[in-house]
Amino acid sequence: MVPNEPATGGFAAPAPAGVVARIIDEVYELCRADTSGTLADYIPELSAVQPDSFGICLATADGQVYGSGDLDIPFTIQSISKPFTYALALADRGPEEVAKRIDVEPSGEPFNEISLDPKTQRPRNPMINAGAIAAASLIEGHDAADRFARIRRSYSRFAGRELRMNDAVYASEARTGYRNRAIGYLLRGVGIIDIDPDEAVDRYFRQCSIDVTCRDLAIMAATLANNGVNPMTHERALSGPLVEQVLSIMTTSGMYDAAGDWVTTVGLPAKSGVGGGILAVLPGQIGIAVYSPRLDAHGSSVRGVKACRELSSRLGLHFLHVTRAAHTAIRAAYTAADAPSRLRRDADELEILRQYGDHARIFELHGDLLFAGAESTVRAVEQIPGELDALVLDLREIGDVSPIAIRMLDDLQAELAAAGCRVALVDPEAKLGHMVSSLDPNDPRGRVFVDRDAATEWCEQLVLDKHRPPGHTDHSAFTVEQHPALTDMPDDERQQLAKEFEIRTIARGERIVAAGSPRAGLFLILDGRVRFTFEDRTGRRHRLVSLSPGMSFGEISLLAGAAFANDVYAETTVRVAVLPPPKFDLLTSKAPEVKLALLERLAAAAYAQADAAVRALAAHGGA
Repeated sequence: MVPNEPATGGFAAPAPAGVVARIIDEVYELCRADTSGTLADYIPELSAVQPDSFGICLATADGQVYGSGDLDIPFTIQSISKPFTYALALADRGPEEVAKRIDVEPSGEPFNEISLDPKTQRPRNPMINAGAIAAASLIEGHDAADRFARIRRSYSRFAGRELRMNDAVYASEARTGYRNRAIGYLLRGVGIIDIDPDEAVDRYFRQCSIDVTCRDLAIMAATLANNGVNPMTHERALSGPLVEQVLSIMTTSGMYDAAGDWVTTVGLPAKSGVGGGILAVLPGQIGIAVYSPRLDAHGSSVRGVKACRELSSRLGLHFLHVTRAAHTAIRAAYTAADAPSRLRRDADELEILRQYGDHARIFELHGDLLFAGAESTVRAVEQIPGELDALVLDLREIGDVSPIAIRMLDDLQAELAAAGCRVALVDPEAKLGHMVSSLDPNDPRGRVFVDRDAATEWCEQLVLDKHRPPGHTDHSAFTVEQHPALTDMPDDERQQLAKEFEIRTIARGERIVAAGSPRAGLFLILDGRVRFTFEDRTGRRHRLVSLSPGMSFGEISLLAGAAFANDVYAETTVRVAVLPPPKFDLLTSKAPEVKLALLERLAAAAYAQADAAVRALAAHGGA
């Protein structure tokens, strides 16, 4: 797993091949075959572009960039400039003053219609040419050059880099833009603009002639999605309240006389331009840009419209589709070394997990799992540095799950499995549906668990199995004399004490000691595992700690005369050696030195086990 490094100049390079990148590649391939539409020929310079150029770029509100195709081919922004100049006019003059010159109603007319609202005598909205020319006339500055320079600098803040005007396209527009000049003079005639109409129209030609790339537009869209703050440079380009107004107008009027169909099928605030670009925004989440110069009858990119429809459908982006939360957060992320399972392990295993515990990662998710939440989760996993052997995704606190989120997590599992990493899903309610049912214990992708502790234990075992040194002996069973509680004693004392223990075999699930029981004896675990449990307020039983061969329990009760605080069960079929209380008490008179040696060993082991249990409980909470 390698993190995505930002490129020079403040940009992030497109994300390496991964789950989201593959989805965008699929949409790109689907739309690339469509060669319908025509180039814009009423501006001669636009008819000279490469007609088959095509790029799709998606930028998240926190600055991650994904893309496919021609992301860095420059083209002129054209009408996509309109919401950004309108934004600057709002910032310069204030919404009330701008509203005296430009309405905010859909026109249902082509972008270049020579018309005003018959009642107000104002342009119906700032997305048609009449409203855009009026907005250009409202930009403040010392002179015409300074006013255009402020527009260019404003666009550059949104894009995160210095943008420049294309002189050839500007000259072509200025040479042929008679219809826009007519609109300018109409606006001057009714008093909507109060400056020289030629200056206003010339500024409009210049703003439309600024060169951008598909990547630039995606970051400009992401800046709007991020409430006006550029996610790459962290510079504020527009205030939050004005972002709301701009996006509102883009929703109702950004796609001209096709706005109704766009809102119905795509459901994103958007703006198209005859240069072949389309920009779309999902507030709080992502910005989308598509470039392909062949246009439909409405003056919008054919492939651009198709790609946006496909992305909206696949990723669940329609702004009215959002349920309770727009962005799922990663509630917590940590390694198995940071929060080990409640299975107590021997010193050799603990040392391996200390060294390699960061090869197992745990992610706790919460909120609704829609595209943005799934994207941030997938990205966080794909950017984990170094080797990854196992991953836990705890899904218990998520709400609604979208189909695209299921697909993305399924793809992530396949991607990780191919790299040798298995995934543990904590999903007791089967929120991921068919994805969960496909995971049997032998599935190379991973398994499903009812709680995080069990999932973490499974991941620890994967790490241990992979990183045990060659020739390492797994102490899975002991005799009484081999048990660590007795191994450091002199041979005669060890043999003498071993004869006092009774060997018992207990079936899996059988209770060994009940909570509240008095002194039950000293238990040495020879084979199998023992589980200490507790009940929560709902009566559900949880694991406090599991003990393995070579460990012991019962010594605290035996020494202090206290009752057992927890129920103790056989987690597996277990074989224990038990020193009954009467025999333990007799050691005081019969073999005090043996008893002292035993107590010293037990005290050290009990302290280590108690400390480990407390750390595990603190790390996992109610896992």
